[in-house]
Amino acid sequence: MIKISIWSDFACPYCYIGEMRLLNAINDLGINDKVTVDYRAFELDPKMDPAKVTGVSERFAGKYNISPEKAAAQIEEISQLGRDMGIDFKYATALYTNTLSAHRLMKYAEAKYDADTVARLNERLFKAYFVDNAVLNDINVLASAAADVGMNADEVKIMLTGTDYTDAVRADERRAEDLRVAGVPFFLIDEKFAIRGAISTEDFKDALKQMIAHKHQPEHYHDEKPHSCGHNGCDLV
Repeated sequence: MIKISIWSDFACPYCYIGEMRLLNAINDLGINDKVTVDYRAFELDPKMDPAKVTGVSERFAGKYNISPEKAAAQIEEISQLGRDMGIDFKYATALYTNTLSAHRLMKYAEAKYDADTVARLNERLFKAYFVDNAVLNDINVLASAAADVGMNADEVKIMLTGTDYTDAVRADERRAEDLRVAGVPFFLIDEKFAIRGAISTEDFKDALKQMIAHKHQPEHYHDEKPHSCGHNGCDLV
């Protein structure tokens, strides 16, 4: 059995794209019974005021010191990568927020529910941000996402009003620091082989096939630097 741990943030477009590429690779190879996936927290902006909500276009222009027109063009190119995966990607109108509560919800799900529910919640939270353009630090939004995957919304709301599972999020982030993770998505396979960034579905297939066949680090898994996002921003297309 191959274990894949994924560090990501729900406000990271390449994380959503990269995770979908990985899942497609697993499905295409027919190895769902040979792979387990767990999800680790990585906040792109852990110091962001939880009460603040920022438009992505405005944030892009300011963060990268580019014109609104250039920001819109870059966002559209990233969005197209998502649409190529069959996602109704609406990155231009996403609402950037602090994501700690979303990560806490994931840790709660891991503690209380089965792996399938956790995986569905992970995808539902990405959809809430990139497709629904919901405010991802809103308790009602998070409780509704949880209910959509079969979790108890009332219990989720109670949990989110406190600080439960913050320590679990911080533990993930400390582990990322130990691994010198500077950007996400970051994939750790069998605790020994790292894939950094949103490599292609075909490259994921190559890496997984080599791991299954030889149980060692693949000799080759991408031809160019894959995209990722870190504390200083995202790689632009």
